Amino acid sequence: MVQVRKILFPTDFSDYSSHALTYAISFADLCKAEIHVLHIVDEAYQYWMAMGPGALPVGPPPDEILTLSQKEMEKFVASKLADVKSPVTKSVLVGRPFMEIIRYAREEKIDMIVMGTHGRSGLRHAILGSVTERVVRKATCPVLTIRSPAHEFVMP
Repeated sequence: MVQVRKILFPTDFSDYSSHALTYAISFADLCKAEIHVLHIVDEAYQYWMAMGPGALPVGPPPDEILTLSQKEMEKFVASKLADVKSPVTKSVLVGRPFMEIIRYAREEKIDMIVMGTHGRSGLRHAILGSVTERVVRKATCPVLTIRSPAHEFVMP
């Protein structure tokens, strides 16, 4: 019998991930599992302009983004997981999102990952890639992906 004791819920705080949280909570209740809520500050956000030795970063410094993300995590957990019976662990890390999700899952011995997907396709998918797709391909545990309920199914 498969036992699910720890569920990882990576979030970018979007509506897509909030919809997937419903599934993570349901599985946690059903399996009496812990929920690990994880947000990754993408280290690639800090683009440098290649204009010579005086190049400046675009955007706020990494420690400011990390502090803002930790505050957002506190608000997210307080508003979305306040009534959850399962134990909740929250973490905010800096790195490449798909790599940090996989690393966290391995280190914490996560049994299942539940995450939302934006459902991009075509050129947008090719340019932006998909964190969810990379996690599905590389994770050592099962990954449940949840699309937005507003996404209409179209036969290929």
